[in-house]
Formats: sequence, C-alpha cells, structure tokens
Amino acid sequence: MARIVRYHQTGGPEVLRIEEVAPSPPGKGEVRIAVKAIGLNRSESMYRQGLHPDAPNLPSRLGYEAAGTVEAVGAGVTRFKVGDRVSTIPAFSMEKYGVYGDSAVVPADAVTSLPGNLSFEEGASIWMSYLTAYGALIEHGGLRKGQHVLITAASSSVGHSTIQLVRAAGGFSIATTRKPEKAEMLRQGGADHVIVTGKEDLAARVMEITEGRGADLVFDAVAGPSLEALAAAAAREATIFVYGLLSMEPTPFPLIAALQKGLSLRGYTLFEIVSVPERMERARKYIYDGLKSGALWPVIDRIFRPLETIVEAHRYMESNRQNGKIVVTV
Repeated sequence: MARIVRYHQTGGPEVLRIEEVAPSPPGKGEVRIAVKAIGLNRSESMYRQGLHPDAPNLPSRLGYEAAGTVEAVGAGVTRFKVGDRVSTIPAFSMEKYGVYGDSAVVPADAVTSLPGNLSFEEGASIWMSYLTAYGALIEHGGLRKGQHVLITAASSSVGHSTIQLVRAAGGFSIATTRKPEKAEMLRQGGADHVIVTGKEDLAARVMEITEGRGADLVFDAVAGPSLEALAAAAAREATIFVYGLLSMEPTPFPLIAALQKGLSLRGYTLFEIVSVPERMERARKYIYDGLKSGALWPVIDRIFRPLETIVEAHRYMESNRQNGKIVVTV
C-alpha cells in the first residue's frame, strides 16, 4: 500500500491526513515515483485553505515538488526507466495531481533527471524557486549586468534563489525582510544589500543604494498596499513583477508613480515558463548549468522527518520563521 497525504475539507494544517491506498498505475504519458523527499511551497498552503485561484477537488492531494526514483512508467514514456533518480517540476494542476506521500503519479513532462551531485532533499528544493525567479528576471526581465533588483520576502526559497540568479547575471540584489533577525542570514546568502522594512524607509534606502536611480527590476511576493512603496523605489521604465499575494490585502495600482516613471506592472507565475516548451528548455539548461557550476545552490532551512510530520511542517511554513526551503522526507 502507498501512504499519501490528502485532505477532505479546506482549512488549517490539521486537515491534512495520511491515508493508505493502493498505488496508482501510471497512465499514458505518466510516471510513478517512489518519493524520498518533498519540498513545501506557500501556494500549497493557500490551496489547502481554499485561497488558491484553483479550487481543490475534494478529497484532494497536495504538492508540486518531490524527488525520488522512478517506480513505473506509463505507455509512451521513453525518457525514463525504473530506478532513475528524478525530481518533479511544478508543471501540473493540483486539481489532478499531488506529490505529498511516498508514491506519486505525475505527467512525464513534469519529471526531470536529478543531477548526481544533489541529494533527494536538494532535488525537492530546486524547481519552484529557480523557475519562478528565472522566468521573471531572465526570460521576461532581461536582467543585465550592473542592474539593481529589489526582492521582497527575500528569506523565502524563491527569495534566496533570486539573490543567486541576480549575482550570477552580474546584477546587484536588494533584499527586504520585515524581521531584523533575518538580515544577517540574507547577507550570508549573498544579498548585496538588505533592508529591514519595519525599521527603514524602503524607497529612501533603495534610492540611497542606487545613487538616486531606483531599482531596475522589482520582484514582489507580497502585493497589497506595499506596492506603492515599491513603485516609489523603482527606476524610470522599471518593471515590477508581482508573483505572490502574501499580504492577502487589496492591491492598489500606483498610478501617479506609474505615469511619472513609465513603469510596467505585471502579474507573473512560473506557469508562463513551464507551459511553453521552448521557454522551459531554456530554463532547464540555465538552472542545470548554474547548479553544475556552483552559481546556484538550494538553500534548505529545515528538514522534517518522517511523513507524519507534514502537519508540523505546514505549521512551521505558516509561521514565516523559515530562511529557505522546508523539506519533508518520507
């Protein structure tokens, strides 16, 4: 029997249950993975609570990222064989698939080989964060050497990945955090500048750092009223990418700053990358090359063991105490 995590109603972490079911055979174009490690993501918390744009199909599975070994392949799958070390790419809807558990069936297009130098825990910490950062800053933003990138919620796994991508591209990262105790962690993680937003004036500090120019690119996970300050901190003709809604508050459009500076504000998710094969291949190569060279390295905050700690791990994720990725081993 397989052990999987499901929930039968939306709500807090306590709705997650471990259930024993017969392992699902992979269908055409699918792969079944013996899961060794699971990477947690904020979007999964929102999905569990019924706050995600996609409504869960109850009882629902959960989870985008996992690493393990191929257990079985469906018809038409030729890229993988039983025993291959793999990780999953968040290129599917949790309305149909989920990887929380010791067995998971996912589309073969959402599976990729795990580099031999990475552990399963690291393999479960790659794709959501690096693809999210790559798509906005490299694919769409055209990040160039010498540019400044303002990163909100920088202590998240996406934030750390963004800091690394900015450095690899020759840019300068300006990381923000609400918690003073996280500032030194961000500096140690490679951030060129750190702003503690509860103690410092965001726009004034960004202008000081950039000698009056402002941030060329803004990568925002928070949205809400703070978008006004981000617009004030942006350079002329800057682009602000909003990829999250951690504030859960209405988000005003900063019209005056947008008009005065010619700003571009756009919503963004990594599905813009994973749903277009050409973009996905560029992203995959970029990330693999970065992992191989050491320019990119997964930052793991805490590993929970075993699967029965999934509720505790979700509570920890929602505490916002983490500095990097949260992983659960099976």
